[in-house]
Formats: sequence, C-alpha cells, structure tokens
Amino acid sequence: MLTSIDRLLLVRGVPIFKELRDDFLVRLASIMNEVSYPSGKMIFAQGQEGRSLYIVVAGRVRVHLGDKDLVLLDKGSCFGEMSLFDAEPRSASVTAISSCDCLVLTQQQLYEAIDETPDIAVNIIRLLSRRIRSQNIQLNELQAANPK
Repeated sequence: MLTSIDRLLLVRGVPIFKELRDDFLVRLASIMNEVSYPSGKMIFAQGQEGRSLYIVVAGRVRVHLGDKDLVLLDKGSCFGEMSLFDAEPRSASVTAISSCDCLVLTQQQLYEAIDETPDIAVNIIRLLSRRIRSQNIQLNELQAANPK
C-alpha cells in the first residue's frame, strides 16, 4: 500500500497531471484504487470495453496487439486514457511483464475531477496528441524505409 505522500509524488509525475495544483492532486490520488497484477496477467484485452486509466506504480507492462509489442511501460507511465473519453473498445491489450501494481482512475472519478478542475482535460488532450504524433512519425519512418 502506498502512503499519501507516495501517491502524490507518483501522480504528480504523470504527464497528464503535471500542471495541476498539489491540493487537487492529493484529492485525485486519494480516490484512486490500488490494484496488483501477477506477471503474465492480462490487465485488459483489445476490444474490451474500458472506462479506466491506469498508472504503473511498480513493475512493468507491455501494450500489444496480439504478439506484437507497441510499447513497454514502467513506473510513472499511464495507459488506458483513451477509453475514458470515447465509447470505443480498447485499442490494444495490456499485460503485466512482471508483478505489477497500478493506481486506477475510473471515468466517473475523472469526470468529477474535470468538473472541479477543467485544466486536467487540456493536459489529457496534450498527452493524446503527443502519442498520435509519435505514432505518425513511426509510420512515416516505416513507409520511407519500405516504399511501394
């Protein structure tokens, strides 16, 4: 179990929460559930309905499509944020590579937090934009390396 200080420090380090005030982060961190997953456990599957964002507290996870890894994430990384805003199924699967602890923020908790502090929505939009840009760069590099 994380202490209140540990939760605050971890949540403060997550890119989508970086610019928020500490008093808000303390409240947000305190309402998140702490969940543990054993090595090899699938946290969620591609196509599954999802309404939660996860923050890796300890351990490591892989985001993947079938056997193809998209990215490996460790302490302080977040995943699952897209499902908080759309009604679409999960776009990839996430599996614990090692024993893993996560903080979980539900859609309802986030919406209540955004009502209180709208800046969090802007931070999430920035994070999603950066991820899309990164994917676009990778696609462009792949296409340049393999012209038709």
